[in-house]
Order: sequence, then structure tokens, then C-alpha cells
Amino acid sequence: MKPTMLSRAEGYLAYRRALGFKLHMEGSRLLSFARYADASGHRGPLTTELAIRWACLPQKADRLYWARRLELIRRFAKHLLLSEPKTQVPPRHLFGPAYRRNPPHLYSPAEIQQLLRRARQLKGSLRADTFQTLLGLLVCTGVRISEALKLKANDVDLEQLVVVVRQSKGGKHRLVPLHPTALPPLRAYVRRRQTLFPLAEHFFVSDRGTGLAYTTVRKTFRQLRAGIPYSRRPPRLHDLRHAFACRVLQRWQASKRGAVHRLAILSRFLGHTQIRDTYWYFSAFPELLTEALRHFESPDHDDS
Repeated sequence: MKPTMLSRAEGYLAYRRALGFKLHMEGSRLLSFARYADASGHRGPLTTELAIRWACLPQKADRLYWARRLELIRRFAKHLLLSEPKTQVPPRHLFGPAYRRNPPHLYSPAEIQQLLRRARQLKGSLRADTFQTLLGLLVCTGVRISEALKLKANDVDLEQLVVVVRQSKGGKHRLVPLHPTALPPLRAYVRRRQTLFPLAEHFFVSDRGTGLAYTTVRKTFRQLRAGIPYSRRPPRLHDLRHAFACRVLQRWQASKRGAVHRLAILSRFLGHTQIRDTYWYFSAFPELLTEALRHFESPDHDDS
């Protein structure tokens, strides 16, 4: 019996996951492609025509979205090519680059206060406290929203003033120190949560005492951000992380030591696996880019 596209995709995902890749979003999209291929009656090896047809769905999406979908199929096709020589690998950059970092929304202090104020107005036994504390933690630590939602109750050590982030991006653990000013609101939230849900496993919980789902948080955040002006795309939860990193770089840049020489510290703090991901934050501020350029053009700089 000839393999279906779904069986090929499932085999590919099992192979990649055995190597340690999680592939949550990529896996879901690849299975969507495979089901589309089988439902459309496609039989035989993967073709460029099939890949392009699926990548261009929906037709009103922008080219970057198409490019990312096509790049996903390219990786899959290159894997299939090893065992199925008639597999066609779609051309690269047919719709332009598949990856482009859009400028983040850098929240102003007033916008952050607006988010927190609206979070306080949410209805529910613990909902307002949970979202206000969650947003506050994102603002003052720069942790990823996925990391915050996975925190267990004992991962936030209020005695040692540290947050333990486990199985972060790249499967690594790290310690994120807390500023003393974060202690009172975190303690108040813990007392409130323990009163209502003394056996709660997660640090941030819903009104049922269970861990918060990302889809729920994203939906609520869309309500909270209403009215915040933006130019290209609506502000995201992840932009709170960008705002944190840029505030740190601005503060360092204004100091005598500058920001460039301390970039490795910020990289470790944010949990970046490569320091080049941290250098990207310099693009948000021309003055930071100028300092970086002076550093690399300096005759004292060692490229070794």
C-alpha cells in the first residue's frame, strides 16, 4: 500500500521529535498540509505545484505568510527526497524571505499603566489579580509568555527573589532574579491564590484553579490593549519582552559603561541561545546602533 501524505508527515514529525524538536506549530501546519493533499486526491510524491497551492491559502494573506508556509514544506520535501527521489523541492524565496522580524511595539509607561488598570477591572474571583500580576511579571522580567504560563507554584521563590524558568526555548533552565519592588504584588497574589486554591499546581491560575491556557490569555489581552495606538500591527503580549530589553539597553547606554559590553548579561537573562538574537534589540534605537558601531570600528576591538 502506497504511503499517504499524512503518513509521510507523521513519520517525519516523529523522526524530528525523536531528535528533540518540539514542533508544536510547525507540526500542526504540516499535518494540515498533509490532510489537504490527501483530501484533494493527490497521490504519489510531493510536487511543487501541490506545495504552492497549499502555501497560498488563504489567498488574501500576505506574501510573508505564504513564504513561511512554503518554507515549511521545503524542509519536509528535502527530508522526503532522501527516500523518494521523485520528490520535488519547491524553490526558495518564491514569495520572498520566509523570516522577517517586524518592529516591536515599545510600550510607553502610560500604556503599561493602562493595561494594568484595565486588568484590575476584569470580573471573576481571581481573574483581575491573575492578569494584573501576570502582566506585571512580564513587564519587570522580560520572560516569555509561554514561560510565565508554565511556572509552577514553587518556581517563584519569594524568599530568594528569583523565578526558576524550566524547559525554556532550547530546553534550557535559567534563574531570573526579581527586583525587590516586585515582591509586594507577588506576595499579595500568592496569598489570594492560596486562599481560593490552596492545592493549585501552577503559579498563575484561572478562576477554576487550573493553569491558564494561552488562547485564553491572548483573547483577554486583546480586550486589554484596545485603544492603544499603533502603526503597523496591534501590540502583542510578546512586545512586553521587547520593551523590557530595550529599557535595559537604554539605561545601560546612558551609563558610563555603555550597553555593548554588557550584552552577554542581557542575553543570558532573556534565555537567548545565541547572542545575535539579543543584538537585534539594538535596531529599535538608533543611538544604540551608533554605540555598537563605534565598538566594532574601534581599533581596540578584537575580532578573535
